[in-house]
Amino acid sequence: MFFEGSEKKVQIIVNEKKLSLLTGIADAFWHGFVNSSGAKILSTIESNHCKAFLLSESSLFIWPHKLILITCGTTQLIKAIEFFIHEFSLQPIEQILYQRKNEYFSYAQPSCFSQDIKVLREYVSGAAYRFGAVDSHHNYLFHQENGYKANINDKSYEIVAYHISHSASRLLTHGKLTANEIRTLFQINELFPNFTIDDHVFHPFGYSLNGIKNENYFTIHITPQAESSYISVSANFDLIALLPRLIAILDPTTIDILTSNELNFEEKVKGNLPPPFVCTSLVKETLSIGDEILFSSYSQKTKQCSEAISLATNNEIQSL
Repeated sequence: MFFEGSEKKVQIIVNEKKLSLLTGIADAFWHGFVNSSGAKILSTIESNHCKAFLLSESSLFIWPHKLILITCGTTQLIKAIEFFIHEFSLQPIEQILYQRKNEYFSYAQPSCFSQDIKVLREYVSGAAYRFGAVDSHHNYLFHQENGYKANINDKSYEIVAYHISHSASRLLTHGKLTANEIRTLFQINELFPNFTIDDHVFHPFGYSLNGIKNENYFTIHITPQAESSYISVSANFDLIALLPRLIAILDPTTIDILTSNELNFEEKVKGNLPPPFVCTSLVKETLSIGDEILFSSYSQKTKQCSEAISLATNNEIQSL
C-alpha cells in the first residue's frame, strides 16, 4: 500500500486588528477551508493562545495573527489558499508563505509546484525558490513580496526521516498498535512535557499527533510503509536535540532538516547528528522579507547490498 507522506504547507499571516483568526472566525469556516484542499477535520484542541485541528491528511494550527496548514497525500492545498482569499480578500493578509517538498509519487499529484505558483500569482506577487537539487531531496518555497518584514525571533523547525529500517516499519505497521504505544515509543510525555496532546492512529497504517502549550506547537506525522516511509516532526521551537532519539527509533537512511531563523544551525546539528550521517546538501538563503531559511539533507554511509523489490502484480507495476 503506497501513500504520499510528503507534505505541502502554507503559512498565512494577517493583521490581527483587521482579522483575528482565533476568535473572529467560526469553526464552520475552518471545516470549509480544510475541505477545499481535499482533507477533513477529525478533532480539535485549543488553549488561550492557539487552536489545533487534527486532519485526515496532517494538521491545521491557528493563532490570532497566523495560521499554518499542512496537508499530505494528493490534497490540493493551493485550493485552501484560494478559499481563504475569496472569503476575506487580500486586505487583512500581511504575508503568504507556501512550501512543498519533493514527492515519492509526483505523477499522482493533481498539480505541481509551478502550477500552484501560477495560481498564487493571480492574487499576489512573490518570489519562488528551490532548496536542494532537483534530482534529490528538495523543498520549494514561495513567499509574497509586498514590503512585509519577518520577525527574526519567529523560528520554525522541520525534521523528516525517510526510508526507515525494516524493523521500525514492521513495528509501526502492526495492525493493533495503539496511540498510547506510539506515544510511549517516541517518549512524547518526556520530550514534550505539559503539552496538550491530540493524536489519531489511521487504519491500516499511519499516525498523526498535534501538541500545543501556550503559543508553542509541535506535530508528528508518520507514514510507516517500507516502500514510502516518511516521518515528519515540525514545531515553532528547537527540535534539533531530538535527532538522536528519532534516529535510535527509526534508523532512517536519510534525514532532511528545514529551519527558519535558526542562526546556530550547523553547530547544533554537529552536536546531535551521529557519525554515520554525512551532509549531502546544505542550502541557505535570506529571503527579501528577512527570514533566514536553511535546508540540509543527510544520508547514512553504507556498503550494505539491498535486494531488488519484486513487483508482483500488474496493478502494482502500473502504480509505479
